[in-house]
Amino acid sequence: MQMMTTNRFATLAKTFVFLFALMAASVAPLFALDLDTARAKGLIGEVDDGYIAIPPEAGNEAAALVDEVNVQRRAVYIQIAEKNGISVEATGQRTFEKRYPDFPTGTWVKMKGTWLKK
Repeated sequence: MQMMTTNRFATLAKTFVFLFALMAASVAPLFALDLDTARAKGLIGEVDDGYIAIPPEAGNEAAALVDEVNVQRRAVYIQIAEKNGISVEATGQRTFEKRYPDFPTGTWVKMKGTWLKK
């Protein structure tokens, strides 16, 4: 049973990385402000539910980017959740946990309702 869960999570992670890369490539040209730039400027932060949000005192410059990225992430999470028989919420949380180590130092992160910089 443990091996099945580990394999399912590995498949989930690989699928997400592929779809996220594809999604990021397709979203970037639509915005003057891209995800990496917005993150580096502190205009957006990663949330432990797998989505992005605007951190405290960042203003609304990245609001459209946040909305678009979150819509696309949700679509990816739904596909992964259905494929792996888990909830969309669990998919987002697991994705955040998997990606957290790769967030650059200084990235705003909201965990358990509290904003902090990594």
